[in-house]
Amino acid sequence: MKPLLRLISLAGMSLASAAAAATATAITVQVIDSSGKPLADVVVAAEPDGGAAVPKTLRAAEIEQRGLRFLPLVSVIQTGSRVSFPNYDKVKHHIYSFSPAKKFDQKLYSGVAATPQVFDKAGIVVLGCNIHDRMLAYIKVVDTPFFAKTDAAGVARIEVPAAGKYTLSSWHFNMAGAAVEQAVAVKAGEGATAASVKLTMKPPAPDPDSPGAGAPY
Repeated sequence: MKPLLRLISLAGMSLASAAAAATATAITVQVIDSSGKPLADVVVAAEPDGGAAVPKTLRAAEIEQRGLRFLPLVSVIQTGSRVSFPNYDKVKHHIYSFSPAKKFDQKLYSGVAATPQVFDKAGIVVLGCNIHDRMLAYIKVVDTPFFAKTDAAGVARIEVPAAGKYTLSSWHFNMAGAAVEQAVAVKAGEGATAASVKLTMKPPAPDPDSPGAGAPY
């Protein structure tokens, strides 16, 4: 390629990259409970209004079995994604789900040989273990690729491709009622759009590891 043409090509690529960076933006979400306490492990998802098609940016997920627990406690994936369930405990586990969004049963096994599961229906999936009743985990399967999970400060950041109107959905496994939805208008060139959500929680379940909660497995 001649030097002049190469310079023009590089300039065009730079302009395209700058334009893409200018249109891409984000939504930052602060989630609290009814007393104003930040909530961790809240799944927040943004869907563009108007029925616009969303890309399938499938990312495989992993839920470990370690210390007689599922880790992480809460996962969020897009429909069609695969999840693997490696067992790093010295004992075997028998994991299952009776949830309408995904019913499956993986018999007693150890190690990482278990076949990953494909989650092709949106909804909430509750995981359990037939051997260890205290083992629980939650998978939120969403149709959109624009999602995140709140951190210890109750904050999540969702990267969205462009400005526009979105429906923001917030869900916690211990909330009272269905997921909370709200409209969010993302404006171009204004950085991250801030949103706040308040969720009403159920009374917390007793900690199975607290004194007097029962004999360990």
